[in-house]
Amino acid sequence: MKDGTDWQYSDIVKDHFFHPRNVLLRDPKPGEFDAEGVVGAPACGDVMRMWVKLAPLGGVDGVKIKKLKWRTFGCASAIASTSIFSEMVTKNGGLTIEQALKITPQDIVKELGGLPKIKIHCSILADQAFKEAIKNYKKPDVS
Repeated sequence: MKDGTDWQYSDIVKDHFFHPRNVLLRDPKPGEFDAEGVVGAPACGDVMRMWVKLAPLGGVDGVKIKKLKWRTFGCASAIASTSIFSEMVTKNGGLTIEQALKITPQDIVKELGGLPKIKIHCSILADQAFKEAIKNYKKPDVS
């Protein structure tokens, strides 16, 4: 139906799809972020680009996520998954990298109130884009 009554997603997914959080529609300025991660799924056409700004906590406490921005070309599930993940890692002043890396795609799906089985891969892409950004952050600078 075209009146929206056949929406197959939770209200949380709908909210994050229509009102995405932490999205970056422009290209970032040089030096604005510490790392970038890009992943895609050619089978479904979703491409996720994620940028992170990090802040050292000092000592052995690690590094926290000060800011996470993203851009996704994809379906409602891809947009909602990335949006809610961005909130999960930046809430309460930001998680440490170690805490954020413990977030699983299943955690993302749970926060969204569920996704159709055929759309679970969208939560995996959000997780992978973040891991790719952190991997790029940890790469030694060879310049």
